[in-house]
Amino acid sequence: MKTHKKALYGLKQVPRAWYERLSKILLEKNFIPGKVDTTLFIKKKNNDILLVQIYVDDIIFGSTNESLCKEFSIDMQIEFEMSMMGELNYFIGLQIKQTNDGIFVNQAKYCKELIKRFRMENSKHLATPMSTGCYLDKDEFGQPIDEKQYRGMIGSLLYLSARRPDIMFSVCMCARFQSNPKFSHLTTVKRILRYLLGTVNLGLWYPKNSLCNLIGYSDSDFAGSKTDRKSTSGTCQFIGSALVSWHSKKQNSVTLSTAEAGYIFAGSCCAQILWMKQQLSDNYMIMGLY
Repeated sequence: MKTHKKALYGLKQVPRAWYERLSKILLEKNFIPGKVDTTLFIKKKNNDILLVQIYVDDIIFGSTNESLCKEFSIDMQIEFEMSMMGELNYFIGLQIKQTNDGIFVNQAKYCKELIKRFRMENSKHLATPMSTGCYLDKDEFGQPIDEKQYRGMIGSLLYLSARRPDIMFSVCMCARFQSNPKFSHLTTVKRILRYLLGTVNLGLWYPKNSLCNLIGYSDSDFAGSKTDRKSTSGTCQFIGSALVSWHSKKQNSVTLSTAEAGYIFAGSCCAQILWMKQQLSDNYMIMGLY
């Protein structure tokens, strides 16, 4: 019987097969998986810890002791054909700059490529991604545009919003009209790109020795959608002074008052805070800090 080795890439079971293979090796090396996030593995050795985060076929790892990082790098290179085993500078489109004072994360390179792809590099930049008086609707009698181009712009901006909370609301509002976009919707998307033109280097700053207090904020409008009178809500969560999570979404049901609209998303904000609290608590338990 002949045996065949088939490449993982392109198969539906890629993430599962890779995770099972890697997690087996990590468990053999005395790593403990996170209870909430099973792609996070923690190893404690004396008073030091080693954290390993898996993202499909990419790995981020860090430790309080540099020797543990070197030891882990050697182990991985023995088991797999690994590349870029060094200080983290670039990861899935994110640019990471580590300093003695903290870590700065942005997507300047991706942002410049995005602006160039849609030929907006010579446009005049604007101070805000959307005007305060902008309320989009289906614009049924508006001028039709190229749906493929519009969806490409929205998809690219949604990926960028993973590290740009300042455009989250505007991009999500424009994304509602991908099925039948009009010229008015395209104009709004182009305004977001013009805003990005002047804020290419904007990013998130995570200061060193920041407090670990969990803080959440939520807000919502009332019947802000002109198409179905549903409210749009937003939340953000901080660990100390570091912004770590944010969300903008149109509510599933029509609310009858501003109090009801705020209450619904305050509950969603609390759910996210509780999830983050459980994640931190599990990690502290694993590291023996409780």
